[in-house]
Amino acid sequence: MKAKDLRFKIVDILLILMMTLPIVFGIVLQVITEPPSSGVEITGARIFFTIPMPLQDFPITESQINSLIVMIVLLGFCLYITHGISEKADLKRQHLAEFIVEKVDSLVKENMGDFFASFAPFIISILALSGLSSLLSLFGLYPPTSDINIVGGWAVLVFVLITYYKFKAGPIVYMKSFTQPVALLTPINIISEVATPVSMAFRHYGNVLSGTVISVLLGTALSGLSSMLLGWMPGFLADIPLFQIGIPAVLSIYFDVFSGCLQAFIFAMLTMMYVAGGFPGDEYEKRRAKRLSNKKTIIN
Repeated sequence: MKAKDLRFKIVDILLILMMTLPIVFGIVLQVITEPPSSGVEITGARIFFTIPMPLQDFPITESQINSLIVMIVLLGFCLYITHGISEKADLKRQHLAEFIVEKVDSLVKENMGDFFASFAPFIISILALSGLSSLLSLFGLYPPTSDINIVGGWAVLVFVLITYYKFKAGPIVYMKSFTQPVALLTPINIISEVATPVSMAFRHYGNVLSGTVISVLLGTALSGLSSMLLGWMPGFLADIPLFQIGIPAVLSIYFDVFSGCLQAFIFAMLTMMYVAGGFPGDEYEKRRAKRLSNKKTIIN
């Protein structure tokens, strides 16, 4: 075997470990730190420890640890599918990488226009981060998207981008937008502006959290049903979780996989819609043309 091929395979193995070991670490941490429970408990993210700070202590929670796990896994995946890319595209993973890039570029251009073509990396980051965060529940880990603090942070970041692009045509145009279509609606427009990140955060957080809660309740109900119908049988037969075999997995396809990926797609679509919809393209072009005209006048 050539040394180059051996190095390539070693790097591939390291990148695969980079994608799998963080999830294994999360599962081990979950098993070690999870307190004993005597029944159904639906709680928020556990606090592992707290860092003393001057104004307010900084808690390190399950959501933060699992978010870090997701980011490391995504970094490993990106490095893996781009490892060894070339002009000939000999590797199947390169075809996958090109397919993802082409689809996301097309999605962004169709929904935001050519001006926002550079938004593609940001949009795919939202999709991947949100989707994988929700899918962590398949491994028995707490999904960060079930924490309003995590999703709220994403919504605030999107709100900053929305406001930034609304200011592209100048502060006067931005302030005038609150009086459209009539000045009487100004208070409602202001409330609508503030409500944008709130609605984005609670929509995503609420749907993912409700799916988690429903999955837990259904699993517990199926366990009780199994005990009720088989409890009279002798020996180990009474302990067989008959209705927990297969049924929770089928329900998980919707609540964990479909619903989680759907909410990631909706969050990304709302991001594109709000950013592109709030951008005053005509006013921006007029302002840009005026600046270019003033520069030419000064030069002449």
